[in-house]
Amino acid sequence: MNDFEIIGLTPENIADYGVCGYKDGNKHKELRNKIAWFKEYYPKGLRIKIVLVKNGGYQGMIEYIPGSLAHRPVDAKNYLFIHCVFVGFKNEFKGKGLATRLIDECIKDAKAGNMEGVAVVTRKGSFMVDKDIFVKKGFQEVDHAEPDFCLLALKFNDESESPRFKASLKELPDDYKSGLTIIRSPQCPYTEKNVSAIMQSAVTKFNIKARLVDVKDAGTAQKTPCAFGTFCMIYNGKVISHHPVSNTRFENIMNDIIKKQKK
Repeated sequence: MNDFEIIGLTPENIADYGVCGYKDGNKHKELRNKIAWFKEYYPKGLRIKIVLVKNGGYQGMIEYIPGSLAHRPVDAKNYLFIHCVFVGFKNEFKGKGLATRLIDECIKDAKAGNMEGVAVVTRKGSFMVDKDIFVKKGFQEVDHAEPDFCLLALKFNDESESPRFKASLKELPDDYKSGLTIIRSPQCPYTEKNVSAIMQSAVTKFNIKARLVDVKDAGTAQKTPCAFGTFCMIYNGKVISHHPVSNTRFENIMNDIIKKQKK
């Protein structure tokens, strides 16, 4: 596909293009939060590149950052780390090679910055890209985390140390072992949506007061008990959602838990 252009977002132009389908900062608090987060980390190496397609407009994006600042619980120092890649807001632009072109941009920047490679966390399902597209580019699985997260790396030198999930990922802090805790970060704008409704339902329908933890920095994100890093729901010491969910989905999860407890 030749009729497209890749544009790098900057603090000066991000509001003009928007992120992740959000385009109006006046309407969407999640976009305002994302822009503020982007402006904080852009000087530290965070990059977002978007695809503009002729007769299709904004149809894809990739976001990556130096691994030491990744908002995932990983050790990926000296790698560029991909937070997310997405293409095809319209189905007609899926399967056109746009995601591959965006990943190539990250690989090019990693080589130009003398990094040791590129890393990414993948899984099947919502909010994360499947690993297949990365495997085709030469990425290899170097670690995994429950329930189905894969950490992949493209190493420019076979002798380089591979990225790994943080050991603390398997250690749940005492603060999370009782009640309902919701962890979120502005890195992913979808973590804003539905949280207020979930916290309200927790109180009115399940008599639970939820604890909200807003992740403020990379160090905190790297200590989260979920490989997604920027969203997690924990109930009585168990992760019940590894990615943002609707209030209806939350209620279904809690009803299932209660039903099993009664058996």
